[in-house]
Amino acid sequence: MLNAILDELKLNALVITDPYNMRHVSGFRGGEGALYISAAQKVLVTDSRYTEQAGKESDFTVIEECREHNRQTILKECMEKENVSGDFHMGYEDQSMLCCDFDKLRKELPVQTWTPLGSRIDDLRQIKTEEELEYLARAEEIGDKAFAEFLKIVKPGMTELEAAAELEYLMKKEGAEDLSFNTIIASGLNSSMPHAIPGYKKLEEGDFVTCDFGCKYKGYCSDMTRTFVLGKASDKQKEIYNVVLKAQLAGLAAVKAGVSGASVDKVARDIITEAGYGDCFGHGLGHSVGLFIHESPRLSPSDDTILKANMIETVEPGIYVPGFGGVRIEDMVVVTEDGCRNLAHSPKELIEVPVEK
Repeated sequence: MLNAILDELKLNALVITDPYNMRHVSGFRGGEGALYISAAQKVLVTDSRYTEQAGKESDFTVIEECREHNRQTILKECMEKENVSGDFHMGYEDQSMLCCDFDKLRKELPVQTWTPLGSRIDDLRQIKTEEELEYLARAEEIGDKAFAEFLKIVKPGMTELEAAAELEYLMKKEGAEDLSFNTIIASGLNSSMPHAIPGYKKLEEGDFVTCDFGCKYKGYCSDMTRTFVLGKASDKQKEIYNVVLKAQLAGLAAVKAGVSGASVDKVARDIITEAGYGDCFGHGLGHSVGLFIHESPRLSPSDDTILKANMIETVEPGIYVPGFGGVRIEDMVVVTEDGCRNLAHSPKELIEVPVEK
């Protein structure tokens, strides 16, 4: 696939610096350095902290960079081995490389044409292999198990920060190697903020509690959201929750290979709009997940990408009412030819967590 990109753009070589793309292409997990790739060479440049690790994880030629033999010098030496007559054409990751790093390369390398790669390297990660799907499923399973245990210990008086810490500990205890992102625990009025930051607010009886959490297994992320009520739910809470659940189930049913992300988003969004809450659902319906938590393609009004089998998507509609609270329900699924396979198994009916008197 990389050779196809070289041919398509008529490049002599390309440089990859995004840590997730470096791992996907080379197997190297350190995240620091650069890859130089041409038809004749596969070179991994990194510093002394990672050279041993890189040699174990990748079949690329590993070259150590240091002050005396810096990255630009190494890349220049790689270019000289190509025996290119005429102009040298290099591809680079314009969407992730820092301007200052690009300036260094542009000033010191004898490249006549720098070609931005756009999302071409990122897009290589869209369709997952069976091994990747296995890791993603395991990561989501860890989240399922942790959430089941979390529901046994969450209670009024616990702060959002404490609740987040407990859920993160449970994921680690179940085998997570890291978090996919900072855990969101949003309770009461705070649950009307889709990406609320857990704070010192104490969970109270009657609160909506939105939990958005995920973990990594062998580098691959999970993502799940569940909303529950501490104690008994009010009629208004039940109404909002059931609208979101209806939209989520419809969105899940709409996911399959051959349809666009925008069309799936519309199915769920129309349900929320028809219920009178269209202005309370501002974000897209979902996104892909892999080595990074937010990948493409997305389920959103602006993404017409056609879904393909073995892509990963989240389906996460929400209703957020300032001054009242909010609900989000999120599953992570594998796109199949005739539907999707849900990797999340935590219950989605409204959970009313018993409160001890």
